[in-house]
Amino acid sequence: MPDALAPRSPVLLDAAGAAALVGSYAAVSKGAALKDIGRIDVHMGRFIELSPLCLVATADASGKQDVTPRGDPPGSFKVLDERTIALADRPGNNRLDTLKNLLENPEIALIFLIPGITETVRVAGTARLSVDPELLASMAVQGKEPRCAIVISVRQAYLHCAKALLRSRLWQPDYVQAKGTFPSISRMVGEQIGLSEEDKKTAEARTERAYKDGLWAPIP
Repeated sequence: MPDALAPRSPVLLDAAGAAALVGSYAAVSKGAALKDIGRIDVHMGRFIELSPLCLVATADASGKQDVTPRGDPPGSFKVLDERTIALADRPGNNRLDTLKNLLENPEIALIFLIPGITETVRVAGTARLSVDPELLASMAVQGKEPRCAIVISVRQAYLHCAKALLRSRLWQPDYVQAKGTFPSISRMVGEQIGLSEEDKKTAEARTERAYKDGLWAPIP
């Protein structure tokens, strides 16, 4: 990171100082304390079913965490009942960070977003994988079914206030960056891992094809 952005390492609190800091915050309000109802009610169910984007957090057995975005047309995230939801596993880069984590540690947390709405829905629980034909068929997009589904048993569920999205102005144009602000992802990763110029161009072409033809099923 450039020196202008990080002129020095920050001073960090020790355990006692951190505990004192956290203890100095105002008490949680009654509404905030009670809003986790531990199930998907009609309001959160409708929100999830209209959401095209979900952020998914998992961790491995040692606690190392991963957060990944999952995007689908509205209606693809399934509310099976008030304590069960399901997400499709669409084609990706085959790192399988989420799936591998769930093999070791079933804990999962999610944030659902809807463009234009500044509140979100937060869910946490445990997850298992499913290849149930009826479930996968219900998640098909453009005739393409997912390879598997992530089925979450809900432990925690609540509506989250708008402050973060209002501060970020996420759905406003204020901070939109022009196309070309960054090189392509294939070129940036290529530079990070030392690809040749020829290999960078090949990777760019492959990524463009995946973005065009491989959103719902792996490309050959």
